[in-house]
Amino acid sequence: MKKLITTLTLGIMLTSMAQGQSYLAENHPDRVILNLTNDAAHTQAVNWRTNVIQGSGQIAQLRIENNTPEFADSSIRVFQAESNVFADRENNQSMYHNVSFDQLQPDHTYNYRVGKEGAWSEWFQFRTAAQVDSLSFIYLGDAQNDLRSRWTRVYRKAIQTCPEADFVLHAGDLINRSNSDNEWGEWFYAGTGINSSYPQLMVPGNHEYFRDEQKVLTLDPHWQQQFRLPENGAAGLEESNYFVDYGPLRIIALNTQVIMLDSTYRTAQALWLEEVLKNNPSKWTVVMCHHPVYSTAKSRDNYQFSDLFRPLFEKYGVHLLLQGHDHTYARSALPSKKEKKTVYIVSVAGPKMYQIDTQKEWIQKSAENTQLFQVINIKGNTLYYKAYTADGVLYDHFELHR
Repeated sequence: MKKLITTLTLGIMLTSMAQGQSYLAENHPDRVILNLTNDAAHTQAVNWRTNVIQGSGQIAQLRIENNTPEFADSSIRVFQAESNVFADRENNQSMYHNVSFDQLQPDHTYNYRVGKEGAWSEWFQFRTAAQVDSLSFIYLGDAQNDLRSRWTRVYRKAIQTCPEADFVLHAGDLINRSNSDNEWGEWFYAGTGINSSYPQLMVPGNHEYFRDEQKVLTLDPHWQQQFRLPENGAAGLEESNYFVDYGPLRIIALNTQVIMLDSTYRTAQALWLEEVLKNNPSKWTVVMCHHPVYSTAKSRDNYQFSDLFRPLFEKYGVHLLLQGHDHTYARSALPSKKEKKTVYIVSVAGPKMYQIDTQKEWIQKSAENTQLFQVINIKGNTLYYKAYTADGVLYDHFELHR
């Protein structure tokens, strides 16, 4: 009988794991993630999750790194979390918590942990933006499928290749099925030890959206619960359309899913974008979005986006457009020294792959059936771009000069 009970218990455990129950929220914090604010030298946002039982009274503790194991109370600042109960169809109720660290010093390393007495996370590190003319960051195309099994190695190899990265960009379709807590669990699992130490910026793709019972286009409710992104975008698109200034770089995030499917938000983002580009003090400008201006596939044509927005990119001299959606790699021609010409890039980090239309004239460098990640370095008047395959081999590279 004891053996039968053990067998039945094991069967229940395996069934639960297959159904995603391994991603249930627990007493201790999980899904800890940093997000950049628009003042990365002085502030930082952090989100995490717990179960409902342990969810009340959550705090974050912060101190400047001093390279000793002594965490004296006098050196620690305490931040009370803002918390929300979140009901999920797969993993029941949980609680999401967020804090904004403020009054930080530029170019300093900080330690932090989240939770409460008896149920703390480990201590993490992050570094604030330096007020200098250089930085490094990682850009990832669609992750989307088989996140735990086949995307994880690409994300981790990216960090191994650029351990000094200041932040990471995700160009949409982070998951495959909108509003799937199990898939978000896989996404966070893949970023274990990364998301909590390297600030993240992301835009939603088409797979982060669904139609509700009234057929209204709706962003996955996980998005604003588990991320804390800037709210300086077009009205109604907070945390999915925004910009961040980081040293010499302005990063602009566009929500192209609503650009493609909602004329009101399309116009609103175009008007917002022109103002953001027109009043741009930064030396370098990068736009991140999901749908490509130029597609790599015969069957795709994003004219709702490209017709209205491409002239703005070219007029105001956007340097790079970092995109996803087409599950291939492609890069446009490079500008001459005297040109104000945008370089358009499509990339894919996950395992889902499409074919390239080889007749597309805009494509100067391409790859099929290849998982990649990109590392971008800016040093003064030069931008260095490098695309690597999953095993860390350099596949494409170029420089842009101001």
